[in-house]
Amino acid sequence: MQMNDTRQIAAPPQQVWTALFDPDVLKACVPGCQDLSGNPEQGYEAVVVQKVGPVKATFKGMVTMADVIEGESCTLVGEGKGGAAGFAKGQARVRLEPADDGGTLLHYDVDANVGGKLAQLGSRIVDGFARRMATEFFTRFQEQIEGPETPAPDTAAAPEAAQDSDEPRKGWVKRILG
Repeated sequence: MQMNDTRQIAAPPQQVWTALFDPDVLKACVPGCQDLSGNPEQGYEAVVVQKVGPVKATFKGMVTMADVIEGESCTLVGEGKGGAAGFAKGQARVRLEPADDGGTLLHYDVDANVGGKLAQLGSRIVDGFARRMATEFFTRFQEQIEGPETPAPDTAAAPEAAQDSDEPRKGWVKRILG
């Protein structure tokens, strides 16, 4: 399965680049990610729980950064094994360019493959799942940098409760780096 898209992110390219290599940001962006540890130089170990059609599996694998051109582009390469469910492999080539408004255009090309029991589900189910995962990852990535479009009503009413939460808050990258 292959797909590509472009997102306009309201942050300068250097801020977007830094977020791409931050393990906390990546963990928050990968749907179903239970654990992510490591670093950009040696790669990240990840545990991801996903349901593809009728098959639910826990994937354990690695995410590495390849073809890195500092501040411009890189390829996120991932491979996970889900036991009897099979395996998933994929890569996302990410390219950044400055936007006219001071933000960043993030271009991505995704290529994903599955094998084992997952491959038996049929290409329509697998392709739909892969598209949803890629879209959700980059949507979450954009939200991590920009923050939510509108404040959540319960967060606005009880700011101290929102600060006590263990969940990473959206837009924290922009507040720290901006």
